[in-house]
Amino acid sequence: MLFTTPLFFFKYNYQPDWLEDPEVQKMILDVDKSRVLGNGAIESPVMGIIAPVSLSGGVKVLILIDKVSDRVFNASNCGDDCASWLLRIGQKKDVTVNLRHIMNFGNEPFELEVVNTGEIVRNMDELIPVAGRYV
Repeated sequence: MLFTTPLFFFKYNYQPDWLEDPEVQKMILDVDKSRVLGNGAIESPVMGIIAPVSLSGGVKVLILIDKVSDRVFNASNCGDDCASWLLRIGQKKDVTVNLRHIMNFGNEPFELEVVNTGEIVRNMDELIPVAGRYV
């Protein structure tokens, strides 16, 4: 897998049909509070009508993680509002991301492997001491 800077990668590799995916549309609505109007236009409550490249860094990273399987993306652009989507994508496929902060994945059980150690964690109480060694 190749490690890729997501915002630069999104700008030059974004595919218009990605926005036709209902899950991507839900992601954009949930995280950015924006509505997809078509494959080239998004209605943002803050910025008006925007192009996909103007979405937040977090949503762009989530879309890339969902749509591009042969890369490891830096999910540090994602805030805690992206955590549930990372878990959701991870339930569909094996996902590896670079994360340089301890993301709050909430109180519900989950399962993550911290690649640095190979440890499997199942909740925030287990994640914090393991991930805290690296961020």
